[in-house]
Amino acid sequence: MKIADMNWMQVEQRTVEDDRCVLPIGSVEQHAYLSLATDMILAEKVSLDAAEPLGIPVFPVLPYGLASSFATFPGTLTLTLSSYVGVIRDLMDSIHRSGFRRVLIVNGHGGNTPATAVISEWLNAHPDTSVKFHDWWRAPKTWAKVQETDPAASHASWMENFPWTRTTDQRQPTGAKPKVDFAGLARVDAARKRALLGDGNYHGLYQRPDEDMLAIWDVAVAETRELLENDWH
Repeated sequence: MKIADMNWMQVEQRTVEDDRCVLPIGSVEQHAYLSLATDMILAEKVSLDAAEPLGIPVFPVLPYGLASSFATFPGTLTLTLSSYVGVIRDLMDSIHRSGFRRVLIVNGHGGNTPATAVISEWLNAHPDTSVKFHDWWRAPKTWAKVQETDPAASHASWMENFPWTRTTDQRQPTGAKPKVDFAGLARVDAARKRALLGDGNYHGLYQRPDEDMLAIWDVAVAETRELLENDWH
């Protein structure tokens, strides 16, 4: 259930009955021909789809993350690391004050990984709380399904091309893009990264049949739901 559909009194009562909640986190950044909001869209939707049958509240997705590598692509918004650390800590403090003690953070962007270090430190000061950090797309069962479908899967490729991440732009390459030079990307600034990346896809096809995508999504939702249901202590 969406926190947006609840008032504060309902949240207070809910935490007495069940202290689980979900915080999706994403990024607004280039995704080739897909939505700039792909990472936040997918993190929020998989959270809502997984939590709905359980009645567990899902907070609105944190849209902005660490996307400095794509800073020169128009529409990409990024926080500095110092700002991001503060945002994650403040949100965790607020969630704790609200009474939640079991928190699933569903991450949609690989660049947000530094949040795990913040949470590790935060947990030392809040030993009454359990937090799971879930990279939904590369969780074991979901990633296995992706690899089974097509091992050439990467940022802004077919593996993020769901019906809900597409734009009105009808341009969609039909071929597969060769793998980019990852070592080269790692040693240059954002402007040179953009030159190396071209449209932004790292490698692979741009789109696969919707039946493939929905099959992957079903696995992702089930795997996320399992985290909500099991192994909190």
